[in-house]
Amino acid sequence: MTSREIVHQTLEFKNPERVPRQLWVLPWAIQHCRDGVEGIERDFPMDIAGVDGGEREPLPTQGDPYEIGTHVDAWGAKFHNVQRGVIGEVKEPLIVGEDWEDAGKAHIPYESLTIDPDRINRQCAASDKFIMAGECPRPFEQLQFLRGSENLYMDLAYKPSGMMAFLEKMHDFYCRWVEAWARTDVDGINFMDDWGSQKSLLINPATWVEIFKPMYRDYIDIAKKYHKKTFMHSDGYTLQIIPHLIDLGLDAFNTQIFCMGMEPLKQFKGKITFWGEMDRQHMLVTATPEEVRQAVRGVFDALWAEGGCIAQCEFGAGGKTENVRAVYEAWDEVLRPVRLK
Repeated sequence: MTSREIVHQTLEFKNPERVPRQLWVLPWAIQHCRDGVEGIERDFPMDIAGVDGGEREPLPTQGDPYEIGTHVDAWGAKFHNVQRGVIGEVKEPLIVGEDWEDAGKAHIPYESLTIDPDRINRQCAASDKFIMAGECPRPFEQLQFLRGSENLYMDLAYKPSGMMAFLEKMHDFYCRWVEAWARTDVDGINFMDDWGSQKSLLINPATWVEIFKPMYRDYIDIAKKYHKKTFMHSDGYTLQIIPHLIDLGLDAFNTQIFCMGMEPLKQFKGKITFWGEMDRQHMLVTATPEEVRQAVRGVFDALWAEGGCIAQCEFGAGGKTENVRAVYEAWDEVLRPVRLK
């Protein structure tokens, strides 16, 4: 069975032969634990991969987002980084006008739409892995990068006309991006926004439903029109929006399930695939490998329903090689007792 088939069976709750794998490797891990990363990837081949879109027009970015110094993203937001191997922060918002009258300073990166479909399709045909589209829509985060979080939270309450007009342009761009990639041979479309704090959603859930749920509905509907699977990432506590994502038909959600705990998530078993992730704040940094294995078994017991889990974790700052390895060892083991019954 190919990686592509294993992922599809997992997303469709069709009892795959094993749990599919994906490892997110931050540059920090390469810089500090290269041998460990290479060993894990050798011993546990990953099932989900990406492709190069081959944009015909280069994006107007500046600097390296993972190096000390400044980086300007494709929208014009400037990030300041003081630690090599992780992403920095925006300190000076680009859009400062009360009614977003200076929103024209932001650059909508239409260059991202100039992907090369033939190049993408050749890469898909050459691989038996489940292929995800490159980059992804991230409206809430990108608005924060351009406006600053505090200002944006106020704007979402008062809804100035300038912000709503800019949001409409941003959403149109993201819909065009999803359409362009969905027309290719990739297997999945993903989008992301970090919605949660450690204990709650960052904005009123009613505001999320009013403004952002319709946007995600459009992305998912476009992808489904072309028979693509849909994936979303969000850090933090996101319990309040999971029912809405299920309602929209999202296939897989990557979120920090250990912020919420297994008990409240059990109600969603069999309704959506939990695309990871293991606790990278504490477990992968300070736990023992056996504690990691026990945690994986707990996730499996709570959320597996002949599918519905992807063995995903992030190897980032502070992570231990032995703990990340234990994640994949445990996921390879969990289905064995089930098969023997």
